[in-house]
Amino acid sequence: MLIDSHCHLDFDEFNPDRDAILARATAAGVDAFLTIGIRVRQFARVLAVAEQYDNVYCTVGTLPHFADEERDVTTAELVAQTAHPKVIGIGEAGLDTFFGNASWDAQIDVFRAHIHAARQTQLPLVIHSVRQDDAMAQILTEESRKGGFPILMHAFSGGPQLAETALSLGAYLSFGGLLTFPENETSRQIAAAAPADRLLVETDAPSLAPVPHQDERNEPALIIHTAQLLADLRHTDLATIGQQTSENFYRLFTKARRSD
Repeated sequence: MLIDSHCHLDFDEFNPDRDAILARATAAGVDAFLTIGIRVRQFARVLAVAEQYDNVYCTVGTLPHFADEERDVTTAELVAQTAHPKVIGIGEAGLDTFFGNASWDAQIDVFRAHIHAARQTQLPLVIHSVRQDDAMAQILTEESRKGGFPILMHAFSGGPQLAETALSLGAYLSFGGLLTFPENETSRQIAAAAPADRLLVETDAPSLAPVPHQDERNEPALIIHTAQLLADLRHTDLATIGQQTSENFYRLFTKARRSD
């Protein structure tokens, strides 16, 4: 049993064959899916996919790329959306000046609004952090002093210091296709050493397909490659990784219902 803790099932790339995609994932041993919001103003399409399938859940949030256009999203607005039983987390939100070009001030403001929503609801904050390790560690540390909130570092690509800071704050680390890329040895070292009860796996589908499918559209069934590598790195087997990461998912995302 595996759980894809971060994918984007509402994306247009999946419109032609979404049912088949989920069927392939189920056949590969994927038991549940978390489809992630990236624009609060387009949240209805994310929720619609989650409502269509029993084992699909969703989050609500603003990706830092869209911080300028959604700077007016309030904590209250985020919290209101979490009343729906299928909304089990906040995000993805965070910091990224490498892939995104939103203004830094807007990214900070939007990120803090999401942190406040996670603190108020005690739902996990799904964090997107790219090449902003120091700023991310500083904000998470500052905000945690004001009151704790659950943290998931999505597609973790930071260095050892950010991993150490995040773990010290109770965060979980999620690994996806990036883990399989040859150049990401530091990520593999972090994944090998992280506490077993803080690990999740994901795809970020349709992006970041794992080796040997890195030039293809990613989909949840391909999570098996990341999970197998994680098992190898930790000198265990795929079944153990599946059990551990699934238990971690349900411990973190307390609103999600276990399948029968």
